[in-house]
Amino acid sequence: MPSATTTAPARATTPVRQSREPAPGLFLTLLAVCSAVTAANIYLAAPLLPLMARDFGSAPSAIAWIASVAQLGYAVGLLFFAPLGDSANRRRLVAGLTLVTALALGASAAAPGAAALAVAMFVASAATVIPQLLVPLVAERAPAERRARHVAAVIAGLFTGIVGARVLGGLAGQAFGWRWVFAGAAVLTLALGLATALVLPSRRRREGPLFAGLVALPSVLRGSPELWRACVRQAGMFGAWSALWTSLALLLTGPEYGLSTATAGLFGLFGLTASAVAPLAGGLVDRFGAARVVRSAYLIAAVSVPLFWLGGHVLGALFAAAIAVHAALVASHVANQTLALTATSTPATANTAYVVAGFAGGAAASALAGVAFSHFGWGGVCAVAGVWLVLGWGLTSIRR
Repeated sequence: MPSATTTAPARATTPVRQSREPAPGLFLTLLAVCSAVTAANIYLAAPLLPLMARDFGSAPSAIAWIASVAQLGYAVGLLFFAPLGDSANRRRLVAGLTLVTALALGASAAAPGAAALAVAMFVASAATVIPQLLVPLVAERAPAERRARHVAAVIAGLFTGIVGARVLGGLAGQAFGWRWVFAGAAVLTLALGLATALVLPSRRRREGPLFAGLVALPSVLRGSPELWRACVRQAGMFGAWSALWTSLALLLTGPEYGLSTATAGLFGLFGLTASAVAPLAGGLVDRFGAARVVRSAYLIAAVSVPLFWLGGHVLGALFAAAIAVHAALVASHVANQTLALTATSTPATANTAYVVAGFAGGAAASALAGVAFSHFGWGGVCAVAGVWLVLGWGLTSIRR
């Protein structure tokens, strides 16, 4: 596997005017903050479900599917909008998606019932794929020797947004009501999305059909063993993390620990590990290459699985496992995504394949982990995570 610092193939880009672009550091910071705010929109519903249920006069379990609708909307948005980064006018695309997201979040805040809320959340999540349009741009413009560090800065913002949605969203909802959380998210998204759009290149990068990237996805994946390897390995890593993390609340609120839902939700703060590790991982990828970092991340994840199993009875082991698995996830993500972005001449299309593969691996593992917990308890969840790691590494260890 080539190092992540390998220069990407020449891209057929149209020269762009960048007179509105701020200083490089400010530009990168703005993109990272925008990624944090927009990524948070996908996960806003999860911590607010009890408040929504009370407002709609139903049980939380009866509307839990709304959180899944948001995930489905994001997956649809990835397939249709993320590949447009290779062809569309980025400034107009980001501005348009920002407006749609803000309007849909406003509609969510005013939704009279669960069905209307689900429709609005689907639209908002489908349009909030802005971070996956910004990451390829950052990788394209960064110096080769610092590419992974620049990508890691945006990834750190993305993970910070996810953690903020789960933790701060719940606290703000408790204090002001869930509708005000969605209204506030709409305002933040509108402000940061439009500010980001103003500093992006304003011309199309490539002529051709608008959705050519979506059509080309299978051929791009078949034509790049490096991209295929990054996709499978991240699907395995994200699947292991998803299996453990989505089932953790069942363990913490169950008879073994008996914690309240609010206290169990504070475990989401371990996600801040990702924000701290991302810059370090970026530096390691730039220095040692993606392959070594991914290998190390898999070793850390492999250690975290037995720690999670022990954490079924020992809270200290659960703390250590939570830190380890987040560090492994983000290190693997920085390395694999940097590799995916430099493996082909169509980085936005390749990034779509990469993100969708990881998302699919996580969704499948989460579903299987729920069944495993019902039949075999916490040990079954840990087994699912271990199997996903074995599959992710084993399927890619044979050179093609």
